[in-house]
Amino acid sequence: MERRYRLKKNRAFQYVYRRGHSVACRNLVMLLAPGRELKIGFSVSKKTGNAVTRNKIKRRLRECFRPYLGDVKTGLYVIVARSSAAEAAFEDLKKDVRYLLKKQNALLKHSSDEGNRAE
Repeated sequence: MERRYRLKKNRAFQYVYRRGHSVACRNLVMLLAPGRELKIGFSVSKKTGNAVTRNKIKRRLRECFRPYLGDVKTGLYVIVARSSAAEAAFEDLKKDVRYLLKKQNALLKHSSDEGNRAE
């Protein structure tokens, strides 16, 4: 995922936590706040593991979100990993991200092959 799509500032994260609408599943929580451009932030608590584990989860989540960059509505997204995400398989995380995007009604197109296309 390109860096221009990343949410970096603490102030931006706090805005999303205050103004965003959240949906959750077993491994992840997604918050979506209104915004003019598409920005995505990832939050992984120290409770999930050491720095290596946290960075691995963030890398996996970035890769799970990347296929949807052109297909989601603009706004500020924050994906919070629960501690169960450390043991979750990559395929489970991909399914969770797709489920949360659908539940937030954030996808522009609702085709069946959206998550399975090769780029």
